[in-house]
Amino acid sequence: MPTPDFILDLRAKVGSSRLWLSGATAVVVREAADGEEVLLVRRADTGEWSPVAGIVDPGEHPHLAAVREVAEEAGVQAAVDRLVWLTVTGVITYANGDQTQYIDHVFRCSWVGGDPYPADGEATAAAFFPAAALPEMTARHLEQVRVALANQPEARLG
Repeated sequence: MPTPDFILDLRAKVGSSRLWLSGATAVVVREAADGEEVLLVRRADTGEWSPVAGIVDPGEHPHLAAVREVAEEAGVQAAVDRLVWLTVTGVITYANGDQTQYIDHVFRCSWVGGDPYPADGEATAAAFFPAAALPEMTARHLEQVRVALANQPEARLG
């Protein structure tokens, strides 16, 4: 589901004004013979490769949203290892003029099972890539992956 119902309800009241939302990004990592691999999806809206990300539903814990989004978007089962980065995105303006800004919870996750595929229409492709040979991504998405792969003991703030 590209836009959750609760956001559509809010938009009916506030129009395209900026919404402050909670997001969850899952950087799913698995071990391979040649080192770590990272799950990425090719976004249907922009064509960009990125980690799986989505909106946290009202009352939902961000780490559970990350696991849910991985299953919904890439058909893969994952487990959250830990929070690696808590950050705030810049203002995002969508093609229809709607604006949002997210507090983004970036989680390092472990692959549990399943072969990736574009499961819900939000992505046109889903695949694991060697950490040393990632496709071109935006600076923000590349930084999310880099922070998750560094796997520092303390979460990065900001």
